[in-house]
Amino acid sequence: MVYILYVLPSALRHQAKPDRVTATMTQSTATLPSGHTRIDRAEMRGIVKRFPGVLANDHVDFEVNAGEIHALLGENGAGKSTLMKILYGLYHPDEGEIRLNGQPVRLHSPADALAQGIGMIHQHFMLVPTLTVTENVALGLKVEGAGLLQRALVDLDSVRRKLRALSETYGLKVNPDAYVWQLSVGEQQRVEILKALYRGGALIILDEPTAVLTPQEVDELFVTLKQMRDQGHALIFISHKLYEVQDLSTRITVMRDGRVVDSVPNDGIEQRTLARMMVGRDVQFQIERPAVDLGPTRLELQALSVQNDQGLAALREVSLAVRGGEILGIAGVSGNGQRELAEAIAGLRAVSGGVIALDGQPITHAPVAERLRAGLSFIPEERNRHGTIAAFSVAENMILQTHARQPFSRGTFLNFGAIKTHSARLIESFNIKTPSQETPVKSLSGGNVQKLILARELSREPAVLIAAQPTRGVDISATEYIRTILMQQRAKGVAILLISEDLDEIMALSDRIAVLYEGRVMGVVDRAAAQVEELGLMMAGATLEETQAQA
Repeated sequence: MVYILYVLPSALRHQAKPDRVTATMTQSTATLPSGHTRIDRAEMRGIVKRFPGVLANDHVDFEVNAGEIHALLGENGAGKSTLMKILYGLYHPDEGEIRLNGQPVRLHSPADALAQGIGMIHQHFMLVPTLTVTENVALGLKVEGAGLLQRALVDLDSVRRKLRALSETYGLKVNPDAYVWQLSVGEQQRVEILKALYRGGALIILDEPTAVLTPQEVDELFVTLKQMRDQGHALIFISHKLYEVQDLSTRITVMRDGRVVDSVPNDGIEQRTLARMMVGRDVQFQIERPAVDLGPTRLELQALSVQNDQGLAALREVSLAVRGGEILGIAGVSGNGQRELAEAIAGLRAVSGGVIALDGQPITHAPVAERLRAGLSFIPEERNRHGTIAAFSVAENMILQTHARQPFSRGTFLNFGAIKTHSARLIESFNIKTPSQETPVKSLSGGNVQKLILARELSREPAVLIAAQPTRGVDISATEYIRTILMQQRAKGVAILLISEDLDEIMALSDRIAVLYEGRVMGVVDRAAAQVEELGLMMAGATLEETQAQA
């Protein structure tokens, strides 16, 4: 059966044009799944890429071979993604050349790269939420025939069958008929990989693929990537997470400030050495935990119930309390109510039952402004959606939510002098790297955006801080800084609710740990007595009593 799939004009414009590419691929005896062109070696030599005021890549050499996972390691802004976007045809180098199997190529667009067997999995997924998995994979596929209507005709049954075959081959379980908006983040990641494999990707670039995945999803992804490596794919793994690079890669190339620091085999190199190569200094891995005298209960949830966007129960009678000087960590697999918990406390989501109290005063149905005045600050999970306004300047983002208060306003007019002074002080205090206060936030790296949010929220000297995924997607230097700041707030007596899908982070920072599963609290344990295996069982749905009975 043939279906009509409306293909976006941009997808039609980017159909592969093999005549643009001068490479002739070399045949190899190694076996890849049917439809994949073998790439034995890809090389980038002397790559230079300039943007206005920035030298993103400074004469970079890089190569990857079939059957290996080559990790490209570096902090945000080191030039990793720019280099790989050149290899994928999104950017054109100002100097240097690309060779595939020893032959020079010119990649004018991603269509050229795809025609040569190069695929890329972007950090922010390129999927259409309202289409099914099959329809997303079919978007932009070239269909024989010259007419526009013929190009828009895609045999979705054939696409679906091939998707099922690829899913079985690589262990990428996903329902081809599910809509993308219904999928978890991990499942959407699988769809992106399937898209690249469907188009015959022999060399696949993965740009920060674990930035939004849970530890369990990361483990599943690594099993898939190692299987792809063993089948002859060449993989480039972009990351700034040292333990992932050590676990996965064959070789490691470290970049800093647009240059290659070194390329080394992954044969037992220490994390401390890699961190020094990335940052240019020694990095503190162990966060100091000074003893703190606990204060009174500052945040209390009593039988809190909340619905998700589909009107289904996301939180089911959750009762928790956080005292001053305490960090209560919320652990759990993504999608078990963490987002709804943070948004309900912050006033961004309606509560269907129960009570939220701050310093003993109910704020269950209070507007956001009233919660702020009561001493609540919020570091949101999605910094670009809920934490900042991308087109606004750094200074303007520093006064979001408080712009109408003194000293930032005088009646109906803003006090630009006070705003400038306030912004300058926070930029210096929180070590935010920005060309100026007037720079749009969209121009900052993820780590510096997160520092900006942290600076703004903490400048209000909160009584309670909700920190949702505070280090997600930021580099090792920013992670170290953010965790240190959270510990300083703990020492000041702030009550901190830390929501993180990074179990290592939860274990490192929390005083107590609560585990959420399907919107329920499965148990609360002291950090000193917490066992990873016990937490894992609760994250899978066992109660604390059941895990202790199994011990």
